[in-house]
Amino acid sequence: MESLKCLIVDDEPLARKGISLHLSELPELQEIGSVGNAIKAGEFIKTHHVDIIYLDIEMPGISGMQFLETLSPDILVILTTAYPQFAVDAFSLDVVDYLLKPIKFDRFYKASQKAIDIHRLRHQVSETDTTELHDDYMFIRSDRKIVKIYFDEISYIKGLKDYVIVHTASEKYITAMNVKTIFEQLPKILFARVSKSHIVYVPKVSSLSHESVFLDTEEIPLGKTYRKTFIENYVGDRLVRR
Repeated sequence: MESLKCLIVDDEPLARKGISLHLSELPELQEIGSVGNAIKAGEFIKTHHVDIIYLDIEMPGISGMQFLETLSPDILVILTTAYPQFAVDAFSLDVVDYLLKPIKFDRFYKASQKAIDIHRLRHQVSETDTTELHDDYMFIRSDRKIVKIYFDEISYIKGLKDYVIVHTASEKYITAMNVKTIFEQLPKILFARVSKSHIVYVPKVSSLSHESVFLDTEEIPLGKTYRKTFIENYVGDRLVRR
């Protein structure tokens, strides 16, 4: 696979240098630009193809959040910040991941690998992708073939613009459908929408906090606008609140 083109956007030179050093360790990624504000980033994108942006949230002038709203859905975004209070808002957006400064390489690697996987899966999706649902399973077109997935194999579904990624314990499948469309078709007794971008398979939810839903090995953001409905409809004696 050709190296993915990466742009670093951060007003702190040391932060840009740190991300640059991490990128140099990943042969699948290529740094093609490093700028200090959103205006320069916008100008850069006009003349360069960019696959991934490492985007700082807190910048003078146009913030990372504001700049994010102007970006093409084709560009994958990994947010970076020194302020953990932005995590909940960040997870409700259509971004790949959220990195807290100072960024450790293992965490950087995990987020970057997510972006690489999403990019690869996107380009494997056929334009004729369809989803067909039955009582306890569904068929989706992914990776140029039709795949049968039983509902109880699913952990959660994550939306990314016009795609959804179906996560199971061992695999992940991407298909051309948005979160709203697939959720409307899924059985509500088994699946709950917990954020703008996430649907969980309710029987696998073990606990919840004010801001998250916990599966066996995953923490899924629980959006403010979805929390009340989730608790009223799905929280029973088997769930322990954290």
